[in-house]
Amino acid sequence: MRKTLILVLILLIVPALNLVYGQNKIAYVDSEVIIKQLPEAQEVQKKLEDLQKQYLDTVNTKQSDLKTKADDFKTQYADAQKQLEAGTLTQDQVKELESKLGEMQVEIQKQEQDLYDYKQQIQQTLVSTQGDLFKPVKEKIIKVIGEVAKELKYNLVLDKAGETLLYGDKEMDITFKVLDRLNK
Repeated sequence: MRKTLILVLILLIVPALNLVYGQNKIAYVDSEVIIKQLPEAQEVQKKLEDLQKQYLDTVNTKQSDLKTKADDFKTQYADAQKQLEAGTLTQDQVKELESKLGEMQVEIQKQEQDLYDYKQQIQQTLVSTQGDLFKPVKEKIIKVIGEVAKELKYNLVLDKAGETLLYGDKEMDITFKVLDRLNK
């Protein structure tokens, strides 16, 4: 009785699956191609590059300042070592030098930490800004992909750039149809 029930279920399910899956039309797009050729996306990319350049200029300035202070510290430390070896310093001068060098070292370490924190902040800001700037562009692309898919009666559209498409017949590629519609 149980075997018969399983056999009946299989006989009912398999044709139903064929009916459902047999009617699906699938297409794909290459979103990287669309983004590279879409003027709005190029404008967003330019804004991001300009922002990144500003941040990098600031980072380079901070790194240069830090290097200058570190070099200054090394020079003063070497001079202090020479004076100590020569025995030309009094006890008070030694304490003053130790205090001064200690303060310089603390300041350099603080600047290193500040630079590290700034770089982390920049990275987060760039990722956030990229998302904010690209959001309207992505929404527009997705809308047009939906329009083209409905017009061509596709049930599913995959993204080749997302590396989820392992094979695709060129006839199923609607990338340039989407681009044409976006550029109208």
